[in-house]
Amino acid sequence: MASSKSFITAFLLALTLSSMSMSLAARHLMQTSAPNIPTLPKPTLPPLPSIPTLPQGTIPPLPPVPTLPQGTLPPLPSVPTLPQGTLPPLPSVPTLPQGNVPSLSQPSLPTVPQGSSHSH
Repeated sequence: MASSKSFITAFLLALTLSSMSMSLAARHLMQTSAPNIPTLPKPTLPPLPSIPTLPQGTIPPLPPVPTLPQGTLPPLPSVPTLPQGTLPPLPSVPTLPQGNVPSLSQPSLPTVPQGSSHSH
């Protein structure tokens, strides 16, 4: 267990030192001026050759489209009629017995006396 702790400590120390040296190297690069790039001579390109014109051939006319014979379709078969079945009558819904629920009397509300308004 102690060896893994010492390995982690050594790894973190190396990471810290490398990040410090990286930041110093980055600062050094930012403070230097850009190098002078020499201007290169521009070569002159030869003129492009002219494109030769191709001879225009004549296209023969298209042959006429042959007409297909018009076939007659047979008549559609008739849909057979299905026998109409009669549905049995629906059963009657049974009635539930009515229980006697006692009625509750309305409680009387107290009346609020109408007093005169108070003024200060």
